[in-house]
Amino acid sequence: MKKLLLIVMTFFTVAMVGYGATGKKAPVKSKPALMWFDATANFARFSNPDSIDFYLKKIKSLGFTHAIVDIRPITGEVLYESAYAPRMEEWGGYKRKNFDFLGYFIKSAHKLGLQVHASLNVFVAGHNYFDRGLVYTNHPEWASMVYTADKGIVSITQQKKKYSAMVNPINPGFQKHILNVLKEVVKKYPALDGLMLDRVRYDGIEADFSDLSREKFEAYIGQKIANFPADIYEWKKNAEGKYYPERGKHFLKWIEWRTKNIHDFMALARKEVKAVNKKISFGTYTGAWYPSYYEVGVNFASNKYDPSKDFDWATPSYKNYAYAELIDLYTTGNYYTDITKEEYLKNKRSIWNETDSQAQSGTWYCVEGSCEKLRGIMKNNKFMGGILVDQFYNNPAKLTQTIEMNLKASDGLMVFDIVHIITKNLWKEVEAGMKAGGALK
Repeated sequence: MKKLLLIVMTFFTVAMVGYGATGKKAPVKSKPALMWFDATANFARFSNPDSIDFYLKKIKSLGFTHAIVDIRPITGEVLYESAYAPRMEEWGGYKRKNFDFLGYFIKSAHKLGLQVHASLNVFVAGHNYFDRGLVYTNHPEWASMVYTADKGIVSITQQKKKYSAMVNPINPGFQKHILNVLKEVVKKYPALDGLMLDRVRYDGIEADFSDLSREKFEAYIGQKIANFPADIYEWKKNAEGKYYPERGKHFLKWIEWRTKNIHDFMALARKEVKAVNKKISFGTYTGAWYPSYYEVGVNFASNKYDPSKDFDWATPSYKNYAYAELIDLYTTGNYYTDITKEEYLKNKRSIWNETDSQAQSGTWYCVEGSCEKLRGIMKNNKFMGGILVDQFYNNPAKLTQTIEMNLKASDGLMVFDIVHIITKNLWKEVEAGMKAGGALK
């Protein structure tokens, strides 16, 4: 399984705390708290309207304000009736009865005063563990071509250690397809409060090394590449025998070009969906690990922040492709088991996220430090601090702590995913965190 402008204030819910000039309690706005409902992990459980009603009431009672409902899992199938994509009718042997899943979520949530944002995994169209999805059926040409240390350049569908069969973000056929899906959802569900785009990125540093990407990059830099991909980077082994990407002469421009591609898609997607419904919230999720996120072509910072002053992977032009100002609701994954900077400095853990080619370290990689650093790169743009519940299965008390820290140190909370809370019965820990963080009175 397994983002914001000042405009996000329109999503905040009102709580009666504080006093106005008259001495009476005046309404101030509390922070958003988002609960994520993954598509496949919750497929059977949320195939019944009664379950949707029950768990929406449950999260409402705990102070949550938004339900983030996944409707396009990594296979590229969708959880509604679409003219452009196949509908997921079965998962894990369970066949869902025919009902309007997203429509019911919206109707039930709105009765409770909750917002519903539809989540869609964007630049992915296959599940590598099951060889299931669009890149395995009608569109193998969409699959990203990855430059691996052991096999050279191959289709990502051959990388069975990765469950997401990511696509090439600049493939014109796929872009047309996914934009049609996004616009269709907004048009089909006019009462929908927003979109939450996930996996709007490259797979990692290995992607994409297709002929199309080479051609487009050569046009971008205005010259042919004599040694491809070595002039971008070359896999080498360090003293410990581990592979690392040794940078070639075009590496920095390659990194700049990739983040431009993601920026340009986000700008286009925002324009297209707002043309269908100008009131729709345009949101996205990314990982909070900014120091290494250049590897996936993503610059979620403010365009007023210049990363070239802090990081050796950024050109002076890199900041031109920052997209925080394009986003209405931004959620980021503070997926760290160390909560405070003091705790991190004591443990000094190395962090290796699924998108990283090398381990990372530093106070960025704890919840408190991450929020502090994010304030600097986001400038006046807000962010919801996200948590990954299954990281705390063995230490539930820290689930409470990370909820509290994210609520206090960021501009809101995003919890991934409700299935983990249900499976391990962690509702008491969630409630304690919501109270400690001020989201539940």
